[in-house]
This record gives sequence, structure tokens and C-alpha cells, in this order.
Amino acid sequence: MIDRQEEPEFIPGDRELLQLHTRWMRFAYDEARAAFEEDEVPVGAVIVYQDRIIAAAHNQRETLNDPTAHAEMIAITQAAESLGSWRLTDCLLYVTLEPCPMCAGAIIQSRIPFVIYGTRDEKAGACDSLFQITNDSRLNHQSTVISGVMQEECRTILREFFRQKRAEGKK
Repeated sequence: MIDRQEEPEFIPGDRELLQLHTRWMRFAYDEARAAFEEDEVPVGAVIVYQDRIIAAAHNQRETLNDPTAHAEMIAITQAAESLGSWRLTDCLLYVTLEPCPMCAGAIIQSRIPFVIYGTRDEKAGACDSLFQITNDSRLNHQSTVISGVMQEECRTILREFFRQKRAEGKK
């Protein structure tokens, strides 16, 4: 039996596609590093439209004292402002951690057709792990989800952050 947590789900037949997804995920990972440096849970997101980044964000819940200030939520707002439309139908979302239910709902509401994430969230994931909100046919829109891009790096930064927090006696 394969341990899904250890095996990346993203096994493309097209090497160029993997390189493209990795290219954009590196920008999301840079955002996660910024969150880490700000003592925020290290999750980063970028939204790509017509081969350019139109939004880049990282978690800011502690900084803003806002439970909705997840990387995905901030990036979606930035992208909508950038395009002048809440419909992000031609965009791709890259995020280092599998989106939670709140973020998955925003992804559906904003009509983002593709979500590419780094590592699974076994405790709160809403694309694959706990729920499949982004692929629920009962909803009016769905997103194609690709997981496992830069999985090890995305998982490692989260583990390091929470290891440090436990050592400090926080979170």
C-alpha cells in the first residue's frame, strides 16, 4: 500500500509541465518563507494569469489579527483587484499547503479553474485530505487540483515552523 502522504500525487507525463508548475510554486514558496520570517504559519500563494503573477501573498493572521487572512484569501482579493473582476476564470492558484474549507470555498466562488498545491493538510485540507470541496459536483463550479509540486520543501518549512513553536511552548 502506498502512503499517500509520502508520495506526490503530481506525476506528470510532461516534464515541461512539471517545470512550469515548479517555476510558479517557487514564488509561492518564497511567500511562505516571508511568512516564516514574520512568525506567521508559513503558507504562500501566487495567482498566475497569462503567464504572469498578478497576486502574491502569505499568511497574515497574526499580523492582522484576522482569522480570514490566509495566503489564498489575500491573493484572491489581490487578483480580483488586479483584473477588475471577481471572476478569476483564466487564473491558476499556486499554494504551498492544501487549502482549508474557507479558502476552498473562496476558490470556487472566484471561479479559479486550477489549484496547484505543494503538500497535503491532513487536519484541515479541503481539496483532497478531509474534503473535496473544489471537486464537488453539487456545487456550481469545480477546480482541477494538482498536488505534490515541491512537496518536500513545502512540508519541511511547515514542520520546522511548528517544531520551533513547540520548543517555544506556543501553538
